[in-house]
Amino acid sequence: MPDNQPFVSPLNPPGFFPLDDHSVLALEGPEAIAFAHAQFSSDVTALAVGHWQWSTWLTAKGRVLAVFALLRTGEHALRLVLPDVDAAELADALRRYVFRRKVTLAARPDLRVTGAFAAPAQARGPLLAGDEANGLELDYGTAALPRTLRLAGGPGAIEPASTEAWSVADLRLGLPRLPPSQREQWTPQQLALDRLAAFSVKKGCYPGQEIVARTHFLGRAKRELLLLQVADAAEPGAAVLQAGQAIGSLASAAGRSPRYALAVVPLERADGPLKVADTPVRVEPFVEGFAR
Repeated sequence: MPDNQPFVSPLNPPGFFPLDDHSVLALEGPEAIAFAHAQFSSDVTALAVGHWQWSTWLTAKGRVLAVFALLRTGEHALRLVLPDVDAAELADALRRYVFRRKVTLAARPDLRVTGAFAAPAQARGPLLAGDEANGLELDYGTAALPRTLRLAGGPGAIEPASTEAWSVADLRLGLPRLPPSQREQWTPQQLALDRLAAFSVKKGCYPGQEIVARTHFLGRAKRELLLLQVADAAEPGAAVLQAGQAIGSLASAAGRSPRYALAVVPLERADGPLKVADTPVRVEPFVEGFAR
């Protein structure tokens, strides 16, 4: 093969590019499922081996620390695919709650996260395909916006344009991408994580569960999530204005020309146009069907 030809790992077929803003955390041990069920917002005990779901880890006040794909890869094994969160740091934070449970937590940098804008070869919906030795495949899109995510070893050249497009697709599908400044700011309902089935109001106790359940059952959600097209300079934390008054702010932003953002705004508001940084914005519909 000529020297100038790129090396393609059999674990990362052509069309896949690294998502180096993602990391993988492994939970293993006889009590790994029980530990995760007590810490995370989704119903972990209901997750079958070989399947995955969305989940979150919340503060005691019900604010989102991390949103992630939760994979059950074995009877006593879980994997967390974490966008924008360092797996080693999250492992350290979770270890404070292990106590005497028989569970180990470890970052898995050997499982590099890659993505492709194509339908998966075998994975469908919440059903995983493959294995960690040869590449673990997730259906990470919808019929309208097909994507495949893989956990695998092997090299790969970073493609900034592709990774930015991936982040844009996340926002269009309703998956928040939270920089450090936006963690511990929002409840799951404010981020519309019910669209992803990322939290349970029936499973019992977990950090923040009381706030989540009260908001759900008493109907006290006062804010909603909007997908906006914004100016290229708009960044997370920027105010959303209506009639010159700040009514909300951006939680996520990605892309350039067009740039997309997720905004948290009041459910009850006037009908006037919205602006960010004095620039009019356009409300876009979400791409539906990303719940798992």
